[in-house]
Amino acid sequence: MNEGMNEGMNEGMNEGIVEIRDYTIDPKDFPAYRRWATEHAAPWLKANLDVIDFWVDVGLEAEIAGSDADPSRHGLANVCWIIRWPDRDARDEGYRAFVRDPGWQEIWSRHPNPDAYLEINVRFMRAATDLSA
Repeated sequence: MNEGMNEGMNEGMNEGIVEIRDYTIDPKDFPAYRRWATEHAAPWLKANLDVIDFWVDVGLEAEIAGSDADPSRHGLANVCWIIRWPDRDARDEGYRAFVRDPGWQEIWSRHPNPDAYLEINVRFMRAATDLSA
C-alpha cells in the first residue's frame, strides 16, 4: 500500500498536507490501548503510511492556557499521530485503502476495546512556510 505514497514527500514538511489525529482514550482502557498501540498499531502504521510519528501520553500534567481555555469534558487527547499526504484527495483515497487493508484489519482485530475512543479529532495542516500552496 505504501508504494509511491512517500514519493516526493520526504524532502521536507513544505510539501503536501499533514493529518494530525488526536484521540482521547478512556483512562480505564489506556494501559491496554498503549500496549496495543506500541506493540502493534504504531509499527504497522509507520511501515505502511507516511507516518511522521505516533505519540502516547506519559502521565505528565498538561499545561492549558489562553484567553478562553476550555478543554473537552473528556480531558485532553492522550494519543497523537501525524501522517503526511500529498493532498486531501490522496488522503481520502489512502485512508479508505488503509482501513480496508487486511494487514490493518488483523491489527485492529487485536484492539483491546474499540469503544475506548471518547473523542477523535482530525485536523489537516500545511507548514507555515508553504501557505501559498
